[in-house]
Amino acid sequence: MINKVVASADEAIRDVQDGMTLVVGGFGLCGIPENLIAALVRRSVKGLTCVSNNAGVDDWGLGLLLQTHQIRKMVSSYVGENSEFERQYLSGELEVEFVPQGTLAERMRAGGSGIPAFFTPAGYGTQVAEGKETREFDGKHYVMERGILGDFSFVAAWKADRMGNLVFRKTARNFNPMAATAGKICIAEVEELVEVGELDPDQIHTPGVFVHRVVVAPRSKRIEQRTVRK
Repeated sequence: MINKVVASADEAIRDVQDGMTLVVGGFGLCGIPENLIAALVRRSVKGLTCVSNNAGVDDWGLGLLLQTHQIRKMVSSYVGENSEFERQYLSGELEVEFVPQGTLAERMRAGGSGIPAFFTPAGYGTQVAEGKETREFDGKHYVMERGILGDFSFVAAWKADRMGNLVFRKTARNFNPMAATAGKICIAEVEELVEVGELDPDQIHTPGVFVHRVVVAPRSKRIEQRTVRK
């Protein structure tokens, strides 16, 4: 039987090289592959392009890779919680491509589906459309966006079986399913591993055909902002 489980996060990312493009799942600090990111820090790969909804915070998530200057370019839709990101961008140390959130999700999905490009109305007439092809369909204007396909995709799931079938939980489902398909090699870190046949087929969000490696790793539940009554 196929068994995609590897022993550790360090083993899972063993062939990530300098200059590669990584598609990273997660929404804020929810559903981010924190153990795989930590393994990248230990591996000290440089010049990475990271495609992710956000850039983590200063001391967690992709913010750890920013601290060690391992990221050359970020492709994101929201980066408002990371002061180191701001510093590197304003100083010219970090290249940034801002993408509308829905467009970013669709670019991942398109890349994973073998679709090289698509047209969307989001961003038409703004800086987002500069340098891009635009067309008119049925009286409305659209911007052409390219699908994204990275060298690797990193995702964090709730459950998986040994064949790589994945189940995401709640907000973690926002970007992870699309990100999982958008890498030539998909690595998933999971909270719980079950045997093949134990997952309800109707509840599988990412089929194992898209997943190449699975690592079981403990995960922390961090909150970006906590607001309470006085």
